[in-house]
Amino acid sequence: MGPFALTKWEATLSNYPIFLEGLGTTLIAAVAGLVLALMLGIIFGVLSTASSKITRGLSRVYVEFFQNTPLLIQVFLLFNALPLIAPKAVIPVVVVGILGVGFYHGAYISEVVRAGIQSIHRGQLEAALSQGFTYVQAMRHIIIPQAMRVVLPPLTNQAVSLIKNTSVLAVIAGGDLMYRGDSYAGNMGNYGPTYIIVGLLYFLLCYPLAFAAKKLEDKQEVS
Repeated sequence: MGPFALTKWEATLSNYPIFLEGLGTTLIAAVAGLVLALMLGIIFGVLSTASSKITRGLSRVYVEFFQNTPLLIQVFLLFNALPLIAPKAVIPVVVVGILGVGFYHGAYISEVVRAGIQSIHRGQLEAALSQGFTYVQAMRHIIIPQAMRVVLPPLTNQAVSLIKNTSVLAVIAGGDLMYRGDSYAGNMGNYGPTYIIVGLLYFLLCYPLAFAAKKLEDKQEVS
């Protein structure tokens, strides 16, 4: 019996609640991780363009560390370090995954935000400061709204990457789509249909965002 035998497809499809449950966990981790990544990315992106060498240095340390170490190692360290930091706290595994993908993609979003801010003429910031705006106020009300037009396509691409990277939860039994699929395939031996279904579900999550990113990029080129 081959890996894609009809009986294996029938058995796998009849267990669709397993995949739906994993899909729900993946969506929760992706949305929460993206919110965290955006918060960190905007904060460190703004800090990386500040005049203070200290804030720029802090931003570079954060970006370089998370960009230049594997996400798998980062999640593994979080999974083992958090119980040591808070031994009495019960930290759900999915929260570890959210923190992992959030901090990891926050570093990349920080670079996207930095590039977007630097694309806006410096004179606009100087004009805002001369009118009594603080640096943060100038960024919030003048610079970042203009930079969003530049950063939206790469931000959308980061969202796609983040969704795919939630699969790292599988290594810490996070209950995500990949973990559910891998566990089912290991128990039942239906590897072929399982991984095709899991792959298609990830595709359905990611393709609309990838399509939107392409449209935004095309729109920028036309304008």
